[in-house]
Amino acid sequence: MAKVELTPLRPWDDFFPGSDRFAKPDVRDLPKWNNRVVNNLLYYQTNYLAMAVLVFLIVGFLNPMEMFMGMAVVSLVFLGSVWAGENKAMIKDFKRQNPTLFVMAVMLASYFLMSLFDGVMVFIFGITFPLLLIFAHASFRLRNMKNKLENKMEGAGLKKSPIGILLDALGQQEESLQKIQEFLEGKLKEG
Repeated sequence: MAKVELTPLRPWDDFFPGSDRFAKPDVRDLPKWNNRVVNNLLYYQTNYLAMAVLVFLIVGFLNPMEMFMGMAVVSLVFLGSVWAGENKAMIKDFKRQNPTLFVMAVMLASYFLMSLFDGVMVFIFGITFPLLLIFAHASFRLRNMKNKLENKMEGAGLKKSPIGILLDALGQQEESLQKIQEFLEGKLKEG
């Protein structure tokens, strides 16, 4: 197994080039859209992390206690969902069949718990606003050749990154790994 390494910070002109490298995703082809989002998350993860930390720090300075409470609740809900997804067969099947709904359910559970603690606005701006920015960029940013090559290396297990581990935990990379395994098995049978 490859060691975990953070991808390099991509240059601004790669991360946010001219409008010719952005396109509206085809919402009728959800697997293709999901593939674009997952691959962009893997490729630009350090840029996304920097953007999220910047927004997080700004909101944290404005409301430190509410931000801490939001972090605690979201962390507990996420860890609980990962545990349940691995140890409860019904939830594991749901996560595998409906990965997007599973992630949305985790976010809604976090929102519900935060509303009990009156930290909804801080939660929305401090945690979900960076997620919204990341999702929007990952959805609209077209992939380039370097992006595709890096993602193939990640999928084949030659590289491992923090976002790759997170996506594995959410069940978002299993399909890619199955395709690679089927391809390799086909090549072995031919040879």
